[in-house]
Amino acid sequence: MKKVIIYTDGGAKGNPGPGAIGVVFTNEKGEVFKKYSEYLGENFTNNEAEYLALIFALKKFKQIFGKKLAKNTEIEIRSDSELMIKQLKGEYKVLDPKIQPLFLEAWNLRLDFKKVNFKLIPREKNKQADGLVNEILHSQNQRLFQP
Repeated sequence: MKKVIIYTDGGAKGNPGPGAIGVVFTNEKGEVFKKYSEYLGENFTNNEAEYLALIFALKKFKQIFGKKLAKNTEIEIRSDSELMIKQLKGEYKVLDPKIQPLFLEAWNLRLDFKKVNFKLIPREKNKQADGLVNEILHSQNQRLFQP
């Protein structure tokens, strides 16, 4: 595995509100080989959820494939979060005190890989990760309102 493309998305209903993440791992040809979604809980902002999706993705890669393979793999993170991608590229400052520790964790996790690139993509190119987020938020909402 030389390069892995990971699509990440995070969202919160209400902003802040219930949050969830979606992560899709693909190879260089765009073939999906892993998908994950996770409910975060209450009181998350969209930006927090976006960072938590990225952190989850990098940790999950290392957990599944190990540190040795991570060191030899180039990762491309694709996200529709302009704020997160531009902060990680150094184009925007990280001013929000809730985002600062998440930024630092993401920044440090990237050191475990051969290379990590961050790419801003349009929302319509992130449909799978976005769908995972919406699916889990919807199912969580349904569960909360069951009689």
